[in-house]
Amino acid sequence: MKIDKIHIRNFRRLEDVEIDIEDRETVFVGPNNSGKTSATAIIRCFLGGRDFRIHDFAVSKILRLNSFVETGDPGLLSSIELDIWFTIDPAGIEFGRAFSLLPGLTDEYTRIGVRMSFGVADQEKLSADYLAAYPAIDGQHGKTLAQYLGLDRNLKRLFAITYASLEKVADEIVAKPLDPSEGSSLLKTLVRVDFVDAQRNIDDAEEHRSNKLSAAFAAFYKKNLQMPAAATAAHAVIDENNKRLTEHYADQFGGLMTLIRGLGVPSINDRSLRLVSSLSPETALQGNTDLLYVDAANNHELPEMYNGLGFKNLIYMAIQAKHFHAQWARTAINRPLCQLIFIEEPEVHLHAQVQQTFISKIWTVLSDSAREEGDNNLVPQLVITTHSSHILDAVDFAKVRYFRRCSPQVDDAAPGVLNVSQVHSLRAFQPEVPPAAEDEAGEPPLTPDQVLAFLKKYLKLTHCDLFFADAAILVEGAVEKLLLPVMIEKVAPRLNQTFLTTLEVGGAYAHRFEGLLSFLHIPYLVIADLDSVEAAGRHPACRADAAGALTSNPCLKHFFRQNVVERILALTPADKEHVASRRYVTFQSEVVVEEGAASQAMRSRTVEEAFVYQNFALFRRGELVLGVDLPPLLPDAYEQVYQRIKSDGFKKTDFAMAVLASSQDWQVPTYIAEGLLWLERLLLPPGPVEEAPI
Repeated sequence: MKIDKIHIRNFRRLEDVEIDIEDRETVFVGPNNSGKTSATAIIRCFLGGRDFRIHDFAVSKILRLNSFVETGDPGLLSSIELDIWFTIDPAGIEFGRAFSLLPGLTDEYTRIGVRMSFGVADQEKLSADYLAAYPAIDGQHGKTLAQYLGLDRNLKRLFAITYASLEKVADEIVAKPLDPSEGSSLLKTLVRVDFVDAQRNIDDAEEHRSNKLSAAFAAFYKKNLQMPAAATAAHAVIDENNKRLTEHYADQFGGLMTLIRGLGVPSINDRSLRLVSSLSPETALQGNTDLLYVDAANNHELPEMYNGLGFKNLIYMAIQAKHFHAQWARTAINRPLCQLIFIEEPEVHLHAQVQQTFISKIWTVLSDSAREEGDNNLVPQLVITTHSSHILDAVDFAKVRYFRRCSPQVDDAAPGVLNVSQVHSLRAFQPEVPPAAEDEAGEPPLTPDQVLAFLKKYLKLTHCDLFFADAAILVEGAVEKLLLPVMIEKVAPRLNQTFLTTLEVGGAYAHRFEGLLSFLHIPYLVIADLDSVEAAGRHPACRADAAGALTSNPCLKHFFRQNVVERILALTPADKEHVASRRYVTFQSEVVVEEGAASQAMRSRTVEEAFVYQNFALFRRGELVLGVDLPPLLPDAYEQVYQRIKSDGFKKTDFAMAVLASSQDWQVPTYIAEGLLWLERLLLPPGPVEEAPI
């Protein structure tokens, strides 16, 4: 039996979201405050013993709740709801265990569901108790109903959890109420949920001694390993010599220590681990132990605090996972049919290589634990919340659940306030490829599967942080990526308040991200090159002002369905913006360079050309260097710049580094500034008007 899906309603920013759960690991990703922790917290509230608080209700529901006393409208009262759907084997023992949940109107017994609701237990009592505490005086109450419910234990006293079985009939979900005690007991036999919290307090401070690894080993021993038959025997062992109990630990923890060594830490050059007894007869059964780091060659021992925090964190998570699984596997009566383990932010203190292998190492722990318990099929499901692109590298694309911040779809919502979330399953993503050739070679367009394979490979190879960003900027090469932070500081500094990811994708690949970015609703700016080529023959490169010039850039041809340079340059800012996708595509524009009475319109085909034309005076004076002397006449200089940048001897990265090293106040190319300002306006409300300095 496995959990197949959860459906959350009215909990914090998760007003109405469905989340598919994989058979093995499911990974929650998204920007900060996008609801990942909330999805964990609601499970803890319903199944983990945590009490609900008034602010667990969605903001919109709290506002409606405050109006209930005056109107008496029960429609203003909302419940926090969690639906859990299970896949079930009708031929197995689990069928009989879950019989009371099975629907009565269908012969489909492979999927069952249960709904938990936290809502008002008695509407009349709620109203009466509130009015008794805060009667209306001059038409005003001392506190709102929500504030009243936040005091003392009012919420727990006036609200209750109810249960119902679920079945899907046609396209509707039918709920059948269950007796509260029956529903609670039944859930405990269906699923066990455990949590490895993000706040693990893995540090060296003595005040956190209770969270040290020594305590974790002691707790594991106490609950999972064989204790002495009686306190007398333990006292005898300790009285004779603590060495015997140390040997006892070595025997009991041998498998766990072998497992930890398999995690790759300590390395072969580090000290080994040894648990030694530090017990007194009075505390023999309390699990007091010290974890030491042993240098066998020099017979030197160091306390636990002298090793790294990442090492401690990894061991702690391994112990917790092993402990939770062992507790589930060794449940003697009515063992829950499935187990779900949440691991929050496992990347804390772990270096990149360990982050990449973390999931596989935890599965090694759980697989070994299942084998020790005599049932290789007795494995839990994992839900991992993370901000680590390195952990994502090792995860199958389809197992990612992306949490997106968005505005509520209600009339009275403040515009631009992203206080609700939606969840997108990447298993459901399938790119759409328009029926158009992608290159000049006459090759057929890529299939959706080929585009998906490309995206998976790109995201894995680049350690992409796309899933944690507020917006993406797609650039063609290293020059744009190197210069972009300075350009943002120059023309759109408020963008530094946001989290941006810059994807270096080349001119031939930017449009392949269109489907994924639209699916995730991530706004994005595409900074493309004009890449002008001659219309005839094999389309050699040419200056962007050449008669009849075409663009060879697949991105521009895809987004604008146009390849004639003259027509592309005629596009307006409105033409470059796609409002529904929150996309803006910008490219080089014409720059008029003036020297004295002379002027020259210069069109660039690359970012390097655009930069030179925009900052022509600096290059003319030698304050920025191109590597060639510019001729005195502007038309000749125009040709010289074009030829130099097109030549094999021109090093683009060296050019960008020289610009970064320069102290000159250079200007951002107009087309890039245009795109950055669009992104700034999209992500941030208008800032205060600054007064000019006196």
